[in-house]
Formats: sequence, structure tokens, C-alpha cells
Amino acid sequence: MKKLIITISREFGSGGRELGKRIAEALNIAYYDKEILLEIAKKTKLAYDYIEQVVEKEPIAYYPITIARSINYYENTYVDHNIVIYTEQANVIKELAHKSNCVIVGRCADYILKDEKPFRIHVYSDMESKIKRCREKGEVGENLTDKQLIKQIKKIDNRRAKYYEFYTSQKWGDKLNYDICINTSNKSIKEVVDMILEAIK
Repeated sequence: MKKLIITISREFGSGGRELGKRIAEALNIAYYDKEILLEIAKKTKLAYDYIEQVVEKEPIAYYPITIARSINYYENTYVDHNIVIYTEQANVIKELAHKSNCVIVGRCADYILKDEKPFRIHVYSDMESKIKRCREKGEVGENLTDKQLIKQIKKIDNRRAKYYEFYTSQKWGDKLNYDICINTSNKSIKEVVDMILEAIK
């Protein structure tokens, strides 16, 4: 029986992370997000905080991209840590997907697992809803003005787009790269989960 692998790409403040957790709980399957970074830290001996910082930055375009090398190769070669971490991230994601049914949030999982034919979801939202969710969840500085918060949201989404496009050569958020694109504007995530579960069936 084919494994159920669900990947979630999401704009910041769209509720994609909560959506992933709720889907995993409803289907009683594994959920992976920050857990992937912890696995990378174990395998590379790089600090978790450092890995998170590297992943949040825009990749440097002049290094060659490969996911075929082992981490031992990189430990003995001068190469940018963006590539080291992405390579190990791809390996970890493949390992986790082979273990069991799961939901994986972000990290180019839809592209890395393309041969596994995952159910690919992209979550987006209007700015008003993003601001509301960010304030409710405390995802970014609570003391920011709306103008500052909008700037921060756009900055994070821009980084995510560049990261995805650098490693996949595909356009982040393009409907052709996903099985379903869902607008969570003015919707509760609980309500959206039911729609997704129906689509998966």
C-alpha cells in the first residue's frame, strides 16, 4: 500500500504549520517540522541554532547544488554550509518519509520527495489575516506596528521564495507545483482541515 505523504508549503502567517499539525493529528500520522533541524544537528554536529540561522538566510548562488554527496564529503571539503545543511536536510526528509505516513512542513519537501508522489499543499492568505494570526500566535515581535509587521512578513516570505527557487528551480507558490492551493483568509484552520481531509480522500 502506498504511503501517505503530505507536504505543506506556506506563506508566513497563513496558518500552514497549525494546518499541518491538525492534519497529522486527524489522520494519526507523524508530523515533521523543526524535528528535521534536530536530526540535521545530530548528523552534522552543527549547533541547532546555527542550522536554523543558515536555513533562514538566502542561499548563496555561486556554489554547485547536489544532494548525492554524503556529509563526510563536506566535512573534509571547504564548501558553504547552505549546501551542507540542504544536502543533509534532503537525506533526513527522505528517511522520515520512508519510515511511515507523515506530514512534512516546508523545507522543499514537495520537491525532495517528488518521486514519492506526495500530496502537495500550498497555504496562502491575505495580509490582513496574516497580521491577525501573527498577533494571536505571537509569531513575531509583539511590539511591532502593523507597518513593521507587514515588512517582516514580506521579508520572511521573500526568503522562503528565494530558498525554494534556488534549490528546486521552481517558482514558490506556483499552482502547477502543488495538488491543492488553499486560501486561509478569514477562515479558521479547523475548518480548512476538514476541506483538506475531504480532498485527500
